Amino acid sequence: MSKRRILPDYSIIVIVTFLAVLGLLVSVKIFADVSQKQFNNSTYYLFHQLFYGFLPGIIMGFIFYKAPLDFIKKWSWLFVLISLFLMCLVFIPGLGISSNGASRWISFGRFTFQPSEILKLTFLIYLSALLAKNTSNKKEKKWQLTLFPFLVILGLLILLLYFQSDLSTLGVIALSAMIMYFCSETPLWHTLLISFLGAVSFLILIVTSPYRMERISVLLGWIRDPLGIGYQTNQTLIAIGSGGILGLGLELSPLSNFIPHLMSDSIFAEISRDLGLIGGILIIFLYLALLWRGFRIANNVNDKFSQLLSIGLVSWICFQAFVNIGAMIKIFPLTGIPLPFISYGGSHIVAELAAVGLLLNISKQEKR
Repeated sequence: MSKRRILPDYSIIVIVTFLAVLGLLVSVKIFADVSQKQFNNSTYYLFHQLFYGFLPGIIMGFIFYKAPLDFIKKWSWLFVLISLFLMCLVFIPGLGISSNGASRWISFGRFTFQPSEILKLTFLIYLSALLAKNTSNKKEKKWQLTLFPFLVILGLLILLLYFQSDLSTLGVIALSAMIMYFCSETPLWHTLLISFLGAVSFLILIVTSPYRMERISVLLGWIRDPLGIGYQTNQTLIAIGSGGILGLGLELSPLSNFIPHLMSDSIFAEISRDLGLIGGILIIFLYLALLWRGFRIANNVNDKFSQLLSIGLVSWICFQAFVNIGAMIKIFPLTGIPLPFISYGGSHIVAELAAVGLLLNISKQEKR
């Protein structure tokens, strides 16, 4: 008779810690450079990342690690409702913050966060509970219990994220949800229909938005504007190429004067310049290792909810990482999504570390 693990999967802790520490080693000089220029204080962004990102993230991760999975499953509908409510608050004047035409943030005094990052986690928890409940009895696998509510919920997310101009977050959530739906043993035609509707929806969202079309055009080489719309892509490619095999070292001045959004979605360019091809490959390998461990956990637990949630969590984090890196090396268009555990920003760090805590919680159910 197989026994369950008592201890969590420590390899996940090692992988995430390695990613976070490696990211901080590269980021600390960027934080110091930008902080000094903006606030005349070289530690502002570093302390902000530590105290508003990693510290609450570790606390939330511990809470999700200790919380009973049955409790999380039972109240998943409430978690997602709260997240959707917070998503609506971004449109309220005085609370919501707009930047570059996008309304994605809520401000409570000095405290600012992005509700869509929290939604990634709560939506995957809710979807796992929904699919686990409605696919548990093979005799009652009706499309009204699975496909219909799935499309309704996803449609609501599309509506909210469309008005927030956050197509990248929508893509991450949608693809993670599709992978979970496929793995829930639903009929194949459901997945094919969802894929078709998703492709058509994204095509419409792209062709109806001039700036999204410009990014696609830069990616495909239809537009060559190295000093305009193609500036960020061109600069990141130069930075990555300049690192060579072994990198130029961590002591170099950061590229904050040359690459837009270097602290957030362009951080991989700095990593590749400082640590070279070896460093870039190491980052990719760590995300692949996390993906493998997550799917291994899903394969070794009996509970359907835990299986689907494990798949959803690692799919979200790793797919987001690969899209971010792909945008830096011109495989994907620029998206603006952060590199998990590494990019500057409190909201995504808190959500990702909470997801890690939940994944560790699930790993305790693994069969030996």
